[in-house]
Amino acid sequence: MLALKVIYTIWLREFKAFMREKSRIIAMIGQPLLYLLIVGQGIASGLSLKDADRVGYVQFYYPGILGMSVLFTSIFAGISIIWDREFGFLKEVLVAPVTRWAVALGKVLGGATVAMSQSVILIALIPFIGVFPTVGLVLQLLFCCLLMSIAITSLGVALAARMRSMQGFQMLMNFLVMPLYFLSGAMFPVATAPNWMKVLMTVNPLTYGVDAMRTIVLSGVPASTDGSGPSMLEMARHANLIRWDLSLDMTVMALFALLLAGVAALRFTRAD
Repeated sequence: MLALKVIYTIWLREFKAFMREKSRIIAMIGQPLLYLLIVGQGIASGLSLKDADRVGYVQFYYPGILGMSVLFTSIFAGISIIWDREFGFLKEVLVAPVTRWAVALGKVLGGATVAMSQSVILIALIPFIGVFPTVGLVLQLLFCCLLMSIAITSLGVALAARMRSMQGFQMLMNFLVMPLYFLSGAMFPVATAPNWMKVLMTVNPLTYGVDAMRTIVLSGVPASTDGSGPSMLEMARHANLIRWDLSLDMTVMALFALLLAGVAALRFTRAD
């Protein structure tokens, strides 16, 4: 019971801190919209997907935008640990008679909640890319974003647990975030990548999240106006724009989320 109170208290503190930072909320919404409206539309105007011309690039890129928003928001949740360490709050928490793993899980859930808030806003924009949002589709996207946000937030917490320098953490994140994003299949299909890059993309947890969201977004969307032709999902599979089955993607994401949450709790337990 005490551990649950600790998790809830830390989660509530993280969420309240986020809600009080209006500039952070604006930036959190503006960055993915910038990529979707400018980068996505710009690439779409001069590029067609091979063997899948009727699958629009914006529809293809949209799951990558969702993945990017989750990635950027989640992994930087680790900054709050270093911030709390510099201002003494973390020391007070660590000397308190509470389990440290509960503090780590509270941080993970707090960061995941913030990332989910951004995901909800982006999912609300899905009709503007030509996809009809059914209840099942929205729930599946939210669940996928939840698994991804827990996994990536846990990674950020695990890395920040032993670090003491804000500058060092930011340098590490900049070195880690962009490869994770570019090797996730967000901007180009895994099947068209060079063989050495496919190996890196296969071990990247974000790849499975983006692939799952792409399956969900493209599922049930007819390719023709009368609905007689193949679905958008069928064309995407035929063109190898989708790599794995949805069940496999979800399973791998759940395993990554559990594994990284355990690593974060372990490293935080051993932190000074």
